[in-house]
Amino acid sequence: MHYQGTIFRPPSEADSILLQVTTGCSHNKCTFCGMYKGTRFSIKDDVTLKADIEFAANHCRRQNRLFLCDGDALIIPQERLVGILHSIRKKLPWVNRVGAYANTKSIDRKSPDQLQELRELGLAIAYMGLESGDAVTLKDINKGADPERMIEMGRKIRAAGIKLSITVLLGIAGKQRSTIHARETGRVLTEIDPEFVGALSLMLTPGTPLHTAWIAGDFQLLRPVEVLSELRLMLAETVLTDGYFHANHASNYLPIRARLPGDKAATLLLIDSALQGKISLKPEYMRGL
Repeated sequence: MHYQGTIFRPPSEADSILLQVTTGCSHNKCTFCGMYKGTRFSIKDDVTLKADIEFAANHCRRQNRLFLCDGDALIIPQERLVGILHSIRKKLPWVNRVGAYANTKSIDRKSPDQLQELRELGLAIAYMGLESGDAVTLKDINKGADPERMIEMGRKIRAAGIKLSITVLLGIAGKQRSTIHARETGRVLTEIDPEFVGALSLMLTPGTPLHTAWIAGDFQLLRPVEVLSELRLMLAETVLTDGYFHANHASNYLPIRARLPGDKAATLLLIDSALQGKISLKPEYMRGL
């Protein structure tokens, strides 16, 4: 495979074929993110993509899922993206699910019919970073969309039959807006009603604007118990028709896996036990990105 730079993928795509169709991120302005800093966004050429798909055809026959890297494959113009999916279907017929990152800009650029076409060609799941449902926080972290835009685009991609996995970020609002962040994020998640929610806990990356703000004393990190309280409130405010709410990423202090609505009450009790000191939290040295 012709990989350029560091390859990032969602935890659930750990066993997938990783096909790098773009480099970097089409937005790449979030204050907390250092994933693609220094990497210019580009769409890889067809010759390279063809060679990588051929490589997968010969060496990846045990993997039935494929993830389109990097930061926002959905931004690729429709004709080219359709061609890539056609090639995957032809050369890798055993692949039964294709996934990709998406953001509000890339979803907006696709019509409902185009999204449905991508779904019919195998794009079965998209991963979108919401981070927060709080308008002030979204503006502060330069996310590029407000909560209502997040809701609109989340609903749009779900309406096309593409499953949606949303990432939210505990602690991203700092101490002053923690409660608002938790409540508003729960509200936005409820409005979108995705199939999957993944809650990560903020870990600052040196060189990012948010890390610089923390060094200067302009941003306050939450203590572990405050992160847990934020998680509890966010979960309590989230209503999903039939979805999974996970906080089992390496960054989290207390791993939880809940299917909503059935597991909600028991999961809230689990978090309460941790807040009362009855369950130990993950020590800092064991956390990771």
